[in-house]
Amino acid sequence: MNIEIIAGSPRQQSVTYRVALFLKKYLEQHSNHTVNIIDVREWNLPLLDSVFTSVEATPEAYKPLAERMFAADAFVLVSPEYNGSYTPAMKNLLDHFPKQSRKTFGIVTASPGGMGGMRATQGMQLLVAALFGVLSPYMLVVPGVDKKFDAEGNLLDEAFSKAVDVFAKELLWLAESVKPEHELA
Repeated sequence: MNIEIIAGSPRQQSVTYRVALFLKKYLEQHSNHTVNIIDVREWNLPLLDSVFTSVEATPEAYKPLAERMFAADAFVLVSPEYNGSYTPAMKNLLDHFPKQSRKTFGIVTASPGGMGGMRATQGMQLLVAALFGVLSPYMLVVPGVDKKFDAEGNLLDEAFSKAVDVFAKELLWLAESVKPEHELA
């Protein structure tokens, strides 16, 4: 199974990227799945003017991204909170592709503040439903992200490991149980 973690912060010094790095290592250690990170900072996607309906129909510069999006069986969306929502950069990336029917999604929000991006989870739940994705009900909300993870994605706060364990266990169970639409064809 291919799991793509979408790191949604466009900021160069993103503290939420730390969580994406950690989750990649964690999921690789606790499963035999292929886990990668799609970093919105690496793709200079224009504002949406067309949907990439297949790898072949994707402009050359974005074909490597399209190959990963179409091959993904599950996604983990990692976003900070921007004015009570997730990042426009992540939304723009997802909007460039068709619906993600029957693919599993996990939601992760993170913030240096005390609420951990909790309000962003609400919009992300609506986004996953609009993509026809299957949402894991166990979300990972990370308050004080800069105190829980270092810049290399190492967990600093061992007390937080239980929340990570529950999130990852439930995400993997769901992803391994659901067959994405591309596997049914």
